[in-house]
Amino acid sequence: MTGDLLAGRYRLHSRLGAGAMGEVWLAMDERLQRPVAVKQVRLGAGLGSAEEEQARQRIAREGRIAARLRHPHVVTVHDVVEHDGRPVLVMEYVSSRSLAALVTEQGPLAPATAARLGAQAASALAAAHVAGIVHRDVKPANILVDDDGTVKIADFGISHAVGDASITKAGVLAGTPAFLAPEVARGDDPTAASDVFSLGSTLYAAVEGMPPFGAGVDNPIAVLHRVAAADFPPPRLAGPLTPVLMAVLCADPDRRPTAEQVTDALRAVAENRAAALSTVGSTAARTQPVTSPDAATVLATPVPAPPGTRVDLRPAPIIGGGSARRRWVAPLAGLLAVGLGAGAFALATAPSTPPSDAGSAPATTTAVPDPATLTGAVSEYFALLPDRVDEAWLRLGPALRTQGQTVYRNRWSDVTDVVVTTPPVVTSATAVTVGVRLTLADGTVVQETRVLDLVLDNGTALINADSIVDSATSTPPPPPAPDHKGRGEENKKGSGKKGKDGEDG
Repeated sequence: MTGDLLAGRYRLHSRLGAGAMGEVWLAMDERLQRPVAVKQVRLGAGLGSAEEEQARQRIAREGRIAARLRHPHVVTVHDVVEHDGRPVLVMEYVSSRSLAALVTEQGPLAPATAARLGAQAASALAAAHVAGIVHRDVKPANILVDDDGTVKIADFGISHAVGDASITKAGVLAGTPAFLAPEVARGDDPTAASDVFSLGSTLYAAVEGMPPFGAGVDNPIAVLHRVAAADFPPPRLAGPLTPVLMAVLCADPDRRPTAEQVTDALRAVAENRAAALSTVGSTAARTQPVTSPDAATVLATPVPAPPGTRVDLRPAPIIGGGSARRRWVAPLAGLLAVGLGAGAFALATAPSTPPSDAGSAPATTTAVPDPATLTGAVSEYFALLPDRVDEAWLRLGPALRTQGQTVYRNRWSDVTDVVVTTPPVVTSATAVTVGVRLTLADGTVVQETRVLDLVLDNGTALINADSIVDSATSTPPPPPAPDHKGRGEENKKGSGKKGKDGEDG
């Protein structure tokens, strides 16, 4: 391959790498005398001739679409050609390492570093989304970082064209699903919100050293199920980046922030303008948003934000209904006000239009409850469950009430018993750790360790955040197999027995 001339113009020099979608070579554009990166795209396995032709056309189309995007944090596509029957993308050459390689070499990144890199990637996605382009495959391997820390995103739309990270014709999962959004894992088409989720998974992996749903190298199907259920542990090492991660990893795509909003949030973290976010859901994080009619959110992209943008970065609600055996998504909620010039960036915990059954949220104070009040409130809360669920609802703070009372009831509908197995212990100014055992209607037993964050409302401690940090499930043993020796068989055997006198009975 070295020395080959592609399309009469691109001379291959050296192989830069290879992946699921093909090989990447350093080449020289002999017409313009500039180095370029050439990706020879590998078509999906098991395709017929007609399907291969469709794939080639898709790749060419996606390449042309990506070529329209010009942004300082996007790898530019210069040309789309064909060589030996395979599509070839000719791209800007970037002397860099992928974020995946960076984390492998250096270990998990500091939250501020991840935020700085992520802000650049988010700004690229914001520009792409305004142009009507969805990346579809945001992951660490597609985030390129050069020596001075400049980020460029590669492979816009190409994964979709070749069917990467999808179910193949033979029913086999191709590619890793670790960075997919839940709706994509369930079969929905990718959207701009899906890109935002994938960026969140990418940054989670950068600071935690592992994707939120696991790597899935040995069992990608299991990872796919976890992604579809939005089942992931809260980040432990993300510090001030945590609220942003929890917001972009919201299970509901309609409640995720836009890439433009994420850009501003990540810049704030990178510039240490979000130090109050180190404790998720704490009183310090629930700062009321500050707005100004003169405020303006200005991006380093061609995409301006409206003045005084209120940014909804709420975490996922607790998912109710269905089987309680699926992992419940516990919300980590909080309000963040990040100064943007004279304006502010708000992480809101309440929906703009609250659910009709949510009830009026109590007005919390900023006082810190004493330890006895905290542990007593947690014990009383679990003592009400599951039989007195409406009374337990009244013990929730404003962040947890955003889910609505109907959802909350559904969450506990399959639970028949709740037992506190490890007494509540105060672990920070407003947080309590407790062990509980839940028994479900089908006999399944779930042992959980939970961290609850509390706030004061006129002297009453209310539970404002509830996260599951450890969980183990045991299912009941199957019922004994039925006795297949019916009376007919017994009679059949009995008919051959002899009586006491040795005669047939």
